[in-house]
Amino acid sequence: MKWRRRRGAMVAYLFLILVCLYNIVPFVWMVSTSLKTDKEAYAIPPTLWPEEPTYEAYSQVLLWTNFPRYFLNSTIISLGTALLSTLIGSLAGYGFSRFIFRGRGALIGIILASQMLPGVLLVGPYFKMLARFALYNTYPGLILAFTTITLPFSTWMLKGFIDTVPEELDEAALIDGCSRLGAYLRVILPVITPGMVATMIFAFLLAWGDLLWVLVLTSGERMATVTLGLSRLVTQFRIIWPQLMAGSVVGALPPVILYLILQNYLVEGLTAGAVKE
Repeated sequence: MKWRRRRGAMVAYLFLILVCLYNIVPFVWMVSTSLKTDKEAYAIPPTLWPEEPTYEAYSQVLLWTNFPRYFLNSTIISLGTALLSTLIGSLAGYGFSRFIFRGRGALIGIILASQMLPGVLLVGPYFKMLARFALYNTYPGLILAFTTITLPFSTWMLKGFIDTVPEELDEAALIDGCSRLGAYLRVILPVITPGMVATMIFAFLLAWGDLLWVLVLTSGERMATVTLGLSRLVTQFRIIWPQLMAGSVVGALPPVILYLILQNYLVEGLTAGAVKE
């Protein structure tokens, strides 16, 4: 019996090691290529690590291109999307969790069904609406567009977190003189903070890594983002691998840093949201 348990544990650990390698090796290769020269990047056979690491690709990306501008645009758009989507999603989730009204089930079903539709279906209508209201190629337009994509997920996720909060806490706050909004602000928000942080991270990552919507809803260099800037390093006749990998490393830093800072909230929020009423 002990041998079977040990064998099962060994198989599980081996599987986890393979999964870790599957995720780590591409990142290591990306960092390695970013430290190579053009000649070494195209060398056959390829080398795992450069013989003489150089930061030339990073200086070319950061100084010779508009990458700092792309980085700023991605940061503003992603943070705005994360904050707006989480705020509206928490209010909508509170309404679905605490109020019984006609059509509630249908609305929840529509929210779930909207997640099954590919986002590309909304690109055309959004392009026309943003152009009509002079929001094309602007921060508010992009933030509203990404909020539309992330809002159904944020609403459903935060509803699950609020469902775990006993309604007796709301009732006690109402008895003490709080309004519904006051109960939401003073009772619900402090309790679901880990869930809100987890939702913000997911919304931030979705907006940060998107290319299609930015490609359609922006023009020129002024509103280009990191993903759009990286795509421009891939030309018809040549791919400048060191610069592309250097830009990818720089573009991957904010999500990684955000996760490292808020990982405790993320794990706590995901485990809390897994408990249903």
